[in-house]
Amino acid sequence: MTARHILSGRAEALADHQILDDAAFDDAGFVLDDEASYDGDQLDREERAALRRVSGLSTELEDVTEVEYRQLRLERVVLASVWSEGTLADAENSMRELAALAETAGSEVLAGVVQRRANPDPATYLGKGKAEELRDIVIAEGADTVVCDTELAPSQRRALEDVVKVKVIDRTALILDIFAQHAKSREGKAQVELAQLQYLLPRLRGWGESMSRQAGGQAAGGQGMGSRGPGETKIELDRRRINSRIAKLRREIKEMKTVRDTKRGGRRQNAVPSVAIAGYTNAGKSSLLNRLTGAGVLVENQLFATLDPTVRRAETPDGRLYTLADTVGFVRQLPHQLVEAFRSTLEEVAESDLLLHVVDGSHPDPEGQISAVRAVLADVDATDVREVVVVNKADAADPEVLDRLRRHEKHSIIVSARTGEGLDALRALIADELPQPDVDVDVLVPYDRGDLVSRIHETGEVLGSEHLADGTRLTARVTPDLAADLVPFGT
Repeated sequence: MTARHILSGRAEALADHQILDDAAFDDAGFVLDDEASYDGDQLDREERAALRRVSGLSTELEDVTEVEYRQLRLERVVLASVWSEGTLADAENSMRELAALAETAGSEVLAGVVQRRANPDPATYLGKGKAEELRDIVIAEGADTVVCDTELAPSQRRALEDVVKVKVIDRTALILDIFAQHAKSREGKAQVELAQLQYLLPRLRGWGESMSRQAGGQAAGGQGMGSRGPGETKIELDRRRINSRIAKLRREIKEMKTVRDTKRGGRRQNAVPSVAIAGYTNAGKSSLLNRLTGAGVLVENQLFATLDPTVRRAETPDGRLYTLADTVGFVRQLPHQLVEAFRSTLEEVAESDLLLHVVDGSHPDPEGQISAVRAVLADVDATDVREVVVVNKADAADPEVLDRLRRHEKHSIIVSARTGEGLDALRALIADELPQPDVDVDVLVPYDRGDLVSRIHETGEVLGSEHLADGTRLTARVTPDLAADLVPFGT
């Protein structure tokens, strides 16, 4: 089964996942500043698209005038997958997702093959005969890379490379490459490097005598007298160096986690509730954050476009402050190295008061997305957080799918970050779900304690206010911590 079968719906799938209409873009490819599509200041997008080619200079038969900076040298790839469980539709959806991942990494997908078998071949993944057929496809298409839709054992990857005669990478390596391209912050880069080294460590391989550091006699090509001994091979040196680097990165990430814990502790001390946005990659989390807070986070119709968590201040309709945190997107078969490396970042979800689980309503398998996200949340102990399923992209979704999701997910809401549909209802739902002030107070706050009045307005519910000669008299409903600070001013 070739890509003409598997990827025939690729254009339709991309159209279904568009965040913005073509009319919402100007000639330079940036979002126009209007009510319907404003996503804040898209400075990251401008930087990412800043490298252009000048038309008319190429001697190739076909000239590309504008390319995204990672796509200056596109790899030509062929996709390969083993369909061992689920339906054919599930296998095709997985291949389309793999194609989107490959394009995000900066490659051109030429073809895709799926083999139906009970289990992947332990030697060459596809089976010897199908691996040879894959080699013929690679030669016919002129590809230079094969991407497999699972994590391969080191021996499988080497054996398949020996058959197809081109580079072979697996799904995990592809996702790690995308993360390495998109990481911006110091912590994000450290987390991605840690995941890459953990993936690389069991996959090191020696290359014979040219890589050896063992000393021998002159007849053996060594350095002669004074250099004989067991020595240490190059692969052992590499392993030791990688282990040392992993230990250093873990220490650095632990120190960065302390900074985040300190900031989170400050918000807790000021009784500021926190809301975390989590969900499948490209479900519209950053678009939703921008529409709720005007954060200006990068919005791109692309998998894993944003990695670094963003925390922004927001306000409920009744004036209470809370924080809204955008997190890294999830995906099926998310590499366990990434889950472990990004554990400190994902703790933002576990420590939140409310979780907005964003789902792409226009995706062919939204229930599969929900299951994949909840599996990762279980890994980081975030299953006890109160969850609201936010079905996004309602403007592009099938009404029957929306009805089905509404029936299956009792605590859910339908929105569209693109058109603004349902956002007012979402803001009201957030206000209802956040912890409510539950201590009634009647205080007379002196005018020199305006800080307390500000805290009452920010974190509490003001029932009455009166300005007197000695200060401001307030009747309000506040949190227990604030009530304790107001005890000296009770009337």
